[in-house]
Amino acid sequence: QVQLVESGGGLVQPGGSLRLSCVASGSIGSINYMGWDRQAPGKQRERVAVIQIGGRTSYAESAEGRFTISRDNAKNTMYLQMNSQKPEDTAVYYCLVVSDMGTTYWGQGTQVTVSS
Repeated sequence: QVQLVESGGGLVQPGGSLRLSCVASGSIGSINYMGWDRQAPGKQRERVAVIQIGGRTSYAESAEGRFTISRDNAKNTMYLQMNSQKPEDTAVYYCLVVSDMGTTYWGQGTQVTVSS
């Protein structure tokens, strides 16, 4: 059974930083890509960042220049470093893994609140 567990969310002041982690366990098989989504109250889920299996990264315009996605294969862990945070970054953040077969696995989500 595949399990993704996020951690690192919390309350941060505007301009501050947080680093989210996502630990994967279980048999996923061959991975196509991994990423982070977020969903704010009353809004649609947004794809924030993606890292391809070869290491290529891409970001939503709202995250470009402030967020960095990375992974540590030895630890089966993916990260999202979030800097210069804004109140509009407030959301539940979900990590995801997409297999070569097209199956998507999701974590349970971690709340990030940016407020003074």
